[in-house]
Amino acid sequence: MAKAFIIDVSRCSGCHNCQLACKDEHAGNDWTPYAAAQPMTGHFWCRVQEHIEGTTPRVRAHYIPHLCNHCEKPSCIPACGRGAIYKREDGFVLIDPAKCNGCGDCREGCPYGVIYKNDAENLCQKCTGCTHLLDNGYKLPRCVDACPTDCFRYGEEEDFAEDIKRAVVLKPETGNRPKVYYLNVPGKFIAGLVYDPIEKEVIIGAKCTLGNGLDAETDSFGDFWFKNLPEGERYDLLIEAPGFEPLEVCGIVTDKSINLGDMPMKKK
Repeated sequence: MAKAFIIDVSRCSGCHNCQLACKDEHAGNDWTPYAAAQPMTGHFWCRVQEHIEGTTPRVRAHYIPHLCNHCEKPSCIPACGRGAIYKREDGFVLIDPAKCNGCGDCREGCPYGVIYKNDAENLCQKCTGCTHLLDNGYKLPRCVDACPTDCFRYGEEEDFAEDIKRAVVLKPETGNRPKVYYLNVPGKFIAGLVYDPIEKEVIIGAKCTLGNGLDAETDSFGDFWFKNLPEGERYDLLIEAPGFEPLEVCGIVTDKSINLGDMPMKKK
């Protein structure tokens, strides 16, 4: 059966242990026929990407590790004219360093940007899933083993069936059917602060209605948050508080996370 990775984004602290473990395992170490040595710089076969959403002081950060997706239908294989890329029975996709001529066609064919060019060796290289370890009795790839928060999991795809129902993959529109699944990827947010400009105090408990049944109240700091919103949606916001005129903001589009800033309400 095919192997798979589950990455729970809500558990990722951005420590980069997975990225460092990958470098430690592959940089300067020749694991032919799985892969030639990774260069000491420039390659990140496991790369942690930071995502910053919003503006100060309403900011949220999350981290997404990127590696080869070992796709069920990898587009890098037909892109390679030398037959240097192959898929194993367990689903891992490898580049044979003995056949690769470094032409870079596979890099053009990969929609995820996870294949690197080794200029010194004239090779294209990427994550191997640490198959050189797995084939010799190790239970986990280095990135999974090094994660201190259990953000990474690795195993049989069928054993992750329930998680996969809730997970997403990167660029599903490609049809590549990746085997790296992501849980709890945050959506966009809309946030702000509501205050009384006359009394110069925040308004606590103001009712905030975003539409589509989405409601929130301002907290003890006057802040409201609508989290995990789909990207690219349009919303109209209504804010109501006893003794104040309603406050409306129309046409908010979540092409990014939105900090509406400090919002004054007029007394009736």
